Amino acid sequence: MEIAVYGSGGREHALVSAFITHGHKVTVFPGNPGIAKIAAVSPGPFEDIEADLYVIGPEAPLVDGMADRLRAKGKLVVGPGSEGARLEGSKAWMKEILASAKIPTASFRTFTDAASAVEYLNSYEGPYVIKTDGLAAGKGVLVTRDRGQAIRDVMEKLSGAAFGAAGTKVVIEEAMEGPELSLLVLCDGTRGVALSPAQDFKRIYDGDKGPNTGGMGAFSPVPGVGDDLVEKILKESVDPLIAEFKNRGIDYRGILYAGLMLTDSGPRIV
Repeated sequence: MEIAVYGSGGREHALVSAFITHGHKVTVFPGNPGIAKIAAVSPGPFEDIEADLYVIGPEAPLVDGMADRLRAKGKLVVGPGSEGARLEGSKAWMKEILASAKIPTASFRTFTDAASAVEYLNSYEGPYVIKTDGLAAGKGVLVTRDRGQAIRDVMEKLSGAAFGAAGTKVVIEEAMEGPELSLLVLCDGTRGVALSPAQDFKRIYDGDKGPNTGGMGAFSPVPGVGDDLVEKILKESVDPLIAEFKNRGIDYRGILYAGLMLTDSGPRIV
């Protein structure tokens, strides 16, 4: 099979390596020097590459509708259309759809006005969890017990100083305690098939200290996480989400990323 892969990061490098290992011919755009050592890198445009299957890695082109445009040409694509990609493109929309589907998650409030957000932060003791609404390359989340730091973060985000337009809406949510678990699920619009769960570490320093990053490393399999827990997550979180998509007329075909906290009350979506 000839496969076209869009992206230039470690995620795409790993996909390309796996595809080649299984005997497929791979073309990549825009690629990176490491990918260029093992696969053909196209000068682009990506949507002009001829292939049997198109795999889109990053969130931004999915939000921009790349998968929709390729499917409109009759191409086979791994990656959600722009409506489904809003799950990554808007934290506020994600929380709303989780609430509508009754999926276990943290309680939350959404703000566009700094004064209202600060008033809310002053109404309770931390820890505080503040998320940039739009895409921020995995760096748009602050978790802190320091109210002053939380207020400064809200002010910087809502002013546009931190992340531009992506940050002019924020989600402030309940802090959850417990180990992190990441579950990637391959969806065909009707059902989801889970890949091996992993545990992701986002804080920049050892000991779970410092600000969040796009990811400092992950490992799989995860000790103590068996098939029973994966089935529970599929039943309580993934299946209801796919059903909610269908109710809204969203045909989600691609990888669904479920980031969870394993709390005392059970797995909850972050």
